[in-house]
Amino acid sequence: MPEFSIEGAEMQLLKVTLSQGEKIYADGGHLISKDGGVKMNTTLKGGLLSGLKRAITGGTFFVTELIGPGKAILAGIFPGKIFEIDLNGSNSILAESHSFLAAEEGINYDSKMSSIGAGVFAGEGLFFAKFGGAGKLFLHAYGGLSVIDLRAGERIQVEAGHLLAFEDGMRYSISSVGGIKSMLFSHEGWFFVELEGPGRIYLHTVTAQQLANVIEPFLPRQGSGGVQINF
Repeated sequence: MPEFSIEGAEMQLLKVTLSQGEKIYADGGHLISKDGGVKMNTTLKGGLLSGLKRAITGGTFFVTELIGPGKAILAGIFPGKIFEIDLNGSNSILAESHSFLAAEEGINYDSKMSSIGAGVFAGEGLFFAKFGGAGKLFLHAYGGLSVIDLRAGERIQVEAGHLLAFEDGMRYSISSVGGIKSMLFSHEGWFFVELEGPGRIYLHTVTAQQLANVIEPFLPRQGSGGVQINF
């Protein structure tokens, strides 16, 4: 079986050691390096339909397949935490598509339609990425990672942009953060996703929108001829 090692602190990386013929696949754009003996293929995992579903969820149409022998290193695109989920063939995970990093060959990468309200207002379209099968799945959290286990009947409200993944089968719905004043001036996002146990939930401590808002003032302005820095 492939050997995995998560290393680093704020910018973590995933080291993979593959024996002869062993395979993993990863979301495109996350490979840092590989040994010369590791073959790399760009492939449609699951065929054309699965590729289209990945594109709909915001993932890549093709995935990068790595075949041993040798070592490879992958990493996320933002500072954050890489973490492992073990699937046993009877459970599955629904995830925000940009959180996917890599998986063993036995993991299926599909999509699932969410409720229209939760999909539209959470900003993630009408679909979640869905991972099933048996093997190791590696996801990437923006900033830090918070894991919450809910017992049957327990509920929690999560600001929509912080929701990374949760176990398939959990009930979920959308609700506003409060009145118009809260929605416009609280800087907490407009909607909560309410999830009901039993099940496990994975949260980003930072949202993609928060990261974008921090970076945006430092981007070059059109026609400025250089980088404009605002203080």
